[in-house]
Amino acid sequence: MSNPRIPFQISGASGHLPKLNGRSLLVHVALNVEHWPFERAMPRTVLPPPHGKAVSPDVPNFSWVEYGLRAGMPRILDMMRARGLTGGALLNASVVQTYPQLAELLLADGWEFVGHGLTQRALSLEPDEEAIIAQSLQILRDFSGQKVRAWLGPGLAETTETPEALKRNGIDCVHDWALDDVPHWMTTSHGPMIALPYSLDMNDVPIYAIGNEPSSAMYDRLADTLAQFDAEGSSAVRVLTLALHPHLIGVPHRALYFGRMLDLLLARDDVVFVNSSQMAGWFSAARPQPGTSA
Repeated sequence: MSNPRIPFQISGASGHLPKLNGRSLLVHVALNVEHWPFERAMPRTVLPPPHGKAVSPDVPNFSWVEYGLRAGMPRILDMMRARGLTGGALLNASVVQTYPQLAELLLADGWEFVGHGLTQRALSLEPDEEAIIAQSLQILRDFSGQKVRAWLGPGLAETTETPEALKRNGIDCVHDWALDDVPHWMTTSHGPMIALPYSLDMNDVPIYAIGNEPSSAMYDRLADTLAQFDAEGSSAVRVLTLALHPHLIGVPHRALYFGRMLDLLLARDDVVFVNSSQMAGWFSAARPQPGTSA
């Protein structure tokens, strides 16, 4: 097989999934809310280190990210709230302790909490990934009162044992495997779990932080994606993820286009906004896990 967890299959080969509430385009606003500790090297930089040498504290790059939390986050939440929308808050669990005002806003607005590590540090770099997973989920569950059943690894990074560790800690769906426009069942040694779509194309990190594309680029990609979906016909049900980070999409010159993206989607009659649990519930009802009957 092409990978050890999700056998290769041409998209749509098993037939189209049913519509959700009569809608064929499930839109997931996936807002990554991250804690980049001040005393560590930054996971990503907007300015290169002076003279090519990493420094600590890295004030400009830390400030870049914290601007997103201070100013970008309320801007994004206001825009979503004004339109009656929520999505998934993919949280480094230490956000609850370091930026509690943000966690409280997300909870009050009805966002689903999704596990995203303890801080923005890949699980493959942790000496004990399962301890980090368990600690992260406990913090989020205690704070939110939610089940917290979904996960996105920091940097989408996994080790060969990550799905098993997630499954042992009550996670039954994961966004790390961005390989189709619909969910799939994936195997673990503790039973199946759901691979939910994510996006590396409709994602503000590759677009803006890596590609340095114009402010309108994500809106343009969305418009072109919708045009292609329309050309392919309305029978296929798809998930469209908007993968967002407040220090990127939340700055004024890009937030303007984020609002236009939401309005473009809301103007359609085939769109329903969803979170991870809603996607997983819809998929598992349509395609029960292997070894069970419908």
